[in-house]
Amino acid sequence: MTDQPEPGRQDAPRLTTREAAELLGVKPETVYAYVSRGQLSSVRAAGGRGSTFDAEEVRALARRSGRREPSPAGGDLVFRTGITLIEDDRYYLRGVDATELARRHSYEEVAEWLWTGELRPGVRFEAPPETLAAARRTVGALPAHSGSTDRLRVAVTAAAATDPLRFDLSPEAVLSSARSLIPTLVGALPVAGGASEAAGDALARAPEADEGSLARQLWSRLTARPADAPALAVLDAALVLLIDHDLAASTLAARVAASAHAHPYAVVSAGLGVLEGPLHGAASGLAHRMLQEAVDRGSAVPVVADHLRTGRRVPGLGHRLYRGEDPRARTLFTLLEDVPQAAGALAAAREVVATTARHAPLHANIDLALAVLSVACGMAAEAGETVFAISRTAGWIAHALEEYGERPLRIRPSGQYTGPRPPQPTP
Repeated sequence: MTDQPEPGRQDAPRLTTREAAELLGVKPETVYAYVSRGQLSSVRAAGGRGSTFDAEEVRALARRSGRREPSPAGGDLVFRTGITLIEDDRYYLRGVDATELARRHSYEEVAEWLWTGELRPGVRFEAPPETLAAARRTVGALPAHSGSTDRLRVAVTAAAATDPLRFDLSPEAVLSSARSLIPTLVGALPVAGGASEAAGDALARAPEADEGSLARQLWSRLTARPADAPALAVLDAALVLLIDHDLAASTLAARVAASAHAHPYAVVSAGLGVLEGPLHGAASGLAHRMLQEAVDRGSAVPVVADHLRTGRRVPGLGHRLYRGEDPRARTLFTLLEDVPQAAGALAAAREVVATTARHAPLHANIDLALAVLSVACGMAAEAGETVFAISRTAGWIAHALEEYGERPLRIRPSGQYTGPRPPQPTP
């Protein structure tokens, strides 16, 4: 198709070739291929240099194609998503500063808003009794040394088995499953310190426990120490701040599962499988052990020196998406200043940052902030990973809802074969 003015559309918004390519996620030459195939119309730009394209027509093609090709510069697969934006060392959820959300709203409120766009003050998620019972029985059958992520994975499977409507991928059905799955995961974890499930649930229902908020229910699974309001505020804020963070490895796995129209429980299982890697969700455990050693030795200097001497990376520092301090860490550090029992761990964390800064310009990330909470409140080293997994479940569901609306199985990269060329003799 040649460049001709389109009758009646001269006043419509026009895009340059580069802008159309970015919106479609393709190379500029591919845009012209769409024109030649009749999939797009173009108009010669003023002065005869290049072409312009109708913005709505380009968006319609983007929705139909459901694909993003590698960009000429980076070569990475790019996904259109309206969930998270990380820009200029700031972190936004649907355009709203995530650190402000964490200060003002509970995890359940933010999760509900992230899924539906509706803020419901005081919303609480509840686990169906039969689903919770099945998840607890399944978790209880695991060996005593099982980790929290092991327990969460089997709890998801048990919850899926009790939901006969899990294959309904309508938004209403998916969200119904999500609202029951998240508290089921928390309730399936054993109560810390060997207390009974009934005792743990009674704590969660106590008036001083914020009427059974998810943060309060999770607290009793992380530590046997009583929770005060400032410490609970830190945990709730951490849950909000970890809810999503662009296309992390676990989120990509969740979207691949959703692209195959796997049900939401399978999507969460896919995310949990990746989360356990030491370079992802388990990174907070390394920060916990390092910080605990610094507190025990009374100084972070020899601990940092030991890491550097042995060629190990100092955990809890640096993030590939931020040039400066992780804004999530900054928010949690501020809230931790109101937790009296966190003073020692907080001072040790700041000493870790200051000591390492003599060798490399690294800033604190959220793993170090989670370590301050877990060390100060007598939690196990894997507590941060548990918080991460519970929180990110809501983010995986949000991404699944986006992916269910895309063309199925669009995430299908091509392999570059490097083996011997055929024909080869049969072994």
